[in-house]
Amino acid sequence: MRADADVDASRPSGPDGLVMGKDGLAALVDVLIRRGFTPVGPTVREGAIVLAELGSADELPYGWGVELEAGRYRLRERADGAAFAHAAGPQSWKPFLHPPRVREWTADRVAGELVVTAERVAPPRYAFLGVRPCDLRAIAVQDRVLTGGAYRDPGYAGRRSGALLIVVECTEPGATCFCVSMGTGPATGPGYDLVMTEVVDADRHRFWVRSGSREGAEILAELPARPADPETRRTARAGVAAAADRMGRSMPETDLRELMARTLDAPRWDDVAGRCLTCGNCTMVCPTCFCTTTEDVTDLTGDHAERWSLWDSCFDLDFSNLHGGPVRASARSRYRQWLTHKLGTWYDQFGSSGCVGCGRCIVWCPVGIDITEEAAALHDWTRSGQPTPEPS
Repeated sequence: MRADADVDASRPSGPDGLVMGKDGLAALVDVLIRRGFTPVGPTVREGAIVLAELGSADELPYGWGVELEAGRYRLRERADGAAFAHAAGPQSWKPFLHPPRVREWTADRVAGELVVTAERVAPPRYAFLGVRPCDLRAIAVQDRVLTGGAYRDPGYAGRRSGALLIVVECTEPGATCFCVSMGTGPATGPGYDLVMTEVVDADRHRFWVRSGSREGAEILAELPARPADPETRRTARAGVAAAADRMGRSMPETDLRELMARTLDAPRWDDVAGRCLTCGNCTMVCPTCFCTTTEDVTDLTGDHAERWSLWDSCFDLDFSNLHGGPVRASARSRYRQWLTHKLGTWYDQFGSSGCVGCGRCIVWCPVGIDITEEAAALHDWTRSGQPTPEPS
């Protein structure tokens, strides 16, 4: 759904939705291509389930799941042939909407005059197939950050405005998932064009599909589907409910914003600093981290220059570098800045948490630092009678 689109509250597919088989999934990709979209979805490459452009539904990861733990990711084969029975992979949808490298402008010296040309590249019209509910929330968070404030990013807005969001509800959480703690899944929230729930029985593989926008309803009308039967709806809902009870991680049941403010001097920050490599992997895989820097480059003649926008990380020493040196010179201060912003001061800036519970930062940390474990340790410290000053 476009960031500025109106939701069609009438749900044109009907409140009960439709049911389609694997042939419907194949037809969906074909319809998207015919309508001018660039479909992007999960596929297996180089030992992982990654997000990439799809030429057909045959490229989806049928029969593949994943095993996740802190600092560990492995593919595993499944016997049921499910297409979406895997938890979050190494990528979110962020690189497609907020790319890691974007050229802003070029400058050339022509006949003694400096000519500056802004980069104007029409973005693809993406259709994201297989968006998880946690990532749907992450896109909404990025919308708020990059299109909703005083510092609107026109590049992001352009890529986001035409994007179609096809959500697949989660029925197979990973060991590092904690979306229930953050209120972001496994059932989907608002903001989608289509939402599907995959159901695999002993002899039937099908998808319960509902539309959330007029465009979604138009696409659904082109697919081989039938009215949803009560059994499919019941089985789909039960699968999502069961996933909520099988989360591998959870956040402590407390006000995380207040917890971060009260524990700025906790000794736990020294403990985690002794393990943290300050590599920035957590910020790169996070679906909501948005920081960028700029880089100016020139050729050897000095007649051509370019400005690029690049992803940046608060774990980088240069991130807070001023004329006297870095503001956050220690690993302790940089990890604390990341965690307290993500779970705490993000509320002050954007009115929500910056964490959606996808667990990617846990999986892709080289030393297996676990954000839920760190939050729990801080919570335990406040309950042990240690000083907990009021937030300023």
